[in-house]
Amino acid sequence: MPLLKPEELLYAETHEWVHVQPKGTDTIAVVGISAFAVEALTDLVFVQLPEVGRKVQAGKPFGEIESVKAVSDLYSPVDGEVVEVNTKLPDRLEILSHDPYGEGWMVKIRVTDKSALGKLKNHAAYQQQCAEEGH
Repeated sequence: MPLLKPEELLYAETHEWVHVQPKGTDTIAVVGISAFAVEALTDLVFVQLPEVGRKVQAGKPFGEIESVKAVSDLYSPVDGEVVEVNTKLPDRLEILSHDPYGEGWMVKIRVTDKSALGKLKNHAAYQQQCAEEGH
């Protein structure tokens, strides 16, 4: 997957990013976590991603990411069905540090309710949120 520019993405308050890709009549949301989140977590040791076919809901966990200091839920920014999972990621967590917006994508979700996309933040609003969180 090509490197995405952070300015082109949408963001959830929980630090997941979304790249919207039209695919025929479907809308596919490519989801990962932001560089801010990777930096805040530090020293990643484990990620649990969902299986293809799993139904996910906006604001609900779809997996977990673990660092040496904490376990954090990964939240779906949209309602839909997981259509692809980045199977390389669990064995190569360093990808998240080097390329969180490209090779570090986590899941692709076929969006079933596009209204959740309107609740996500643009890059400027997300940068403001990160600044307020003191990073």
